[in-house]
Amino acid sequence: MKSFSKKKVCTVVSCILLCVLMCSLTVFAADGEVPDTRYYSTFWALVPPIVAIALALITKEVYSSLFLGILVGALLYSEFSFEGTVVHIFQGGIISVLSDSYNVGILVFLVILGAMVSLMNRAGGSAAFGKWAGEQIKSRVGAQLATIALGVLIFIDDYFNCLTVGSVMRPVTDKHNISRAKLAYLIDATAAPVCIIAPISSWAAAVTGFVEGEDGFSIFIQAIPYNFYALLTIVMMIAMVAMKTEFGSMKVHEDNAVKGDIYTTENRPYSGASEEVIGRKGTVLDLVIPILSLIICCVIGMIYTGGFFEGVGFVEAFSNSDASVGLVLGSFFGLVITIALYMIRKVLNFSDCMACIPEGFKAMVPAIMILTFAWTLKAMTDSLGAAVFVASGVEKFAGGLMNFLPAIIFLIGCFLAFATGTSWGTFGILIPIVVAIFANTNHELMIISISACMAGAVCGDHCSPISDTTIMASAGAQCDHVNHVSTQLPYAMVAAAISFVTYIVAGFVQTAWIALPTGIVLMLGTLVVMKKMNQNR
Repeated sequence: MKSFSKKKVCTVVSCILLCVLMCSLTVFAADGEVPDTRYYSTFWALVPPIVAIALALITKEVYSSLFLGILVGALLYSEFSFEGTVVHIFQGGIISVLSDSYNVGILVFLVILGAMVSLMNRAGGSAAFGKWAGEQIKSRVGAQLATIALGVLIFIDDYFNCLTVGSVMRPVTDKHNISRAKLAYLIDATAAPVCIIAPISSWAAAVTGFVEGEDGFSIFIQAIPYNFYALLTIVMMIAMVAMKTEFGSMKVHEDNAVKGDIYTTENRPYSGASEEVIGRKGTVLDLVIPILSLIICCVIGMIYTGGFFEGVGFVEAFSNSDASVGLVLGSFFGLVITIALYMIRKVLNFSDCMACIPEGFKAMVPAIMILTFAWTLKAMTDSLGAAVFVASGVEKFAGGLMNFLPAIIFLIGCFLAFATGTSWGTFGILIPIVVAIFANTNHELMIISISACMAGAVCGDHCSPISDTTIMASAGAQCDHVNHVSTQLPYAMVAAAISFVTYIVAGFVQTAWIALPTGIVLMLGTLVVMKKMNQNR
């Protein structure tokens, strides 16, 4: 009955939208051009992502939910013109985002990573590492801590983090009956939250580029102790694993995993992935060397795009790097090295290596489709002036609420990143506003507010089902995307609530030495209470 009601909701909403669209054909058919929309820079600009997110959570179906959100955005932009709606969906949306060089670079990077994962599986490197790790890791706690540790170590880029950690640790966590939803959470929580506090990462480069008129890299370093959401999320993960406690829907998934069901739900999009033929000649080195070469090549690729080999310093080169191009270059050379390694060691022949490339592409198709729809949805919100609407709202709050401003900015950053599915876009909107508000006034409060902006963006990105990082975490863990979102959301909300309180404290004390310990104590205390509540049930 429950599943029927979900389908009914989706059907009804789809019919309503279709009727509205068809009716608009007769009303606006005479319009030759899409008019300037009256919905620009209003609350209506945030309606499309809200529709997409709500439908995804209700129906448990991602593709149709994202497309309906896109449709709503196009309808509002064209003011319900049939021609304008169709043109905006494709020309202003899908075609536009797939014509963007940065987006195409990310898609190429995903395909190459998929090919490398397929190569490592077929060579037997993943199986060999899984066997070795299984001998070293004796418990569920150890498997989860190892996943967290690997996630923290791979801090260069969140995409790279998600797919690498997933492919390496998935056999280990499966062996210890850890749910795919929990693996996806561990991956997601050590991707963006770690990258945003790592000075040498694509995220640091992005943030420094948005801080105009100031030393961006220096501000990023100073903001790290105030990035409460990222720091408290890491504390939360480690504490929960050590305390062996879960809550919310994740507890259901973990309880079922202990009994042998690592999926819980009927949606198992990657369940057949384990059936791939795996080579027997592979060793642990056949996994370690490709991953190390990938890391080294990606770092070189990123500093290359930043001008390192033209005389620019390492830190400055990383700050000025083009993550999309750098990751493509790095992953390509990592792929070449991997193929050469396997052929020299006669683990795989040339034909087997080439067969892995389309296999890796196929494995990435679901992630590519969701990313394309998510980018298109963002294009809809951009065309409706969502950024302008939020920016004006922030400026209105800046008046007599200076001490509360970090907490307010954190909430706005959460909401904006959740609705748009992009943390980098949120940086670009909010950080210049924050710098302008605090210019030549309170430097420490500016640092706290910039950090609040980054933390809010990561939090919203972490929660959003249309976030590219969340999508990558699902792909890396080979977990149903909606399962990942629904199980992760309660954890992210707890971390967000405690971070909000901590930012209120930081706004008044203006020192991380007091605010951060306060947040850690609140987090640990909350987890202890939740564990006792679970025991009493």
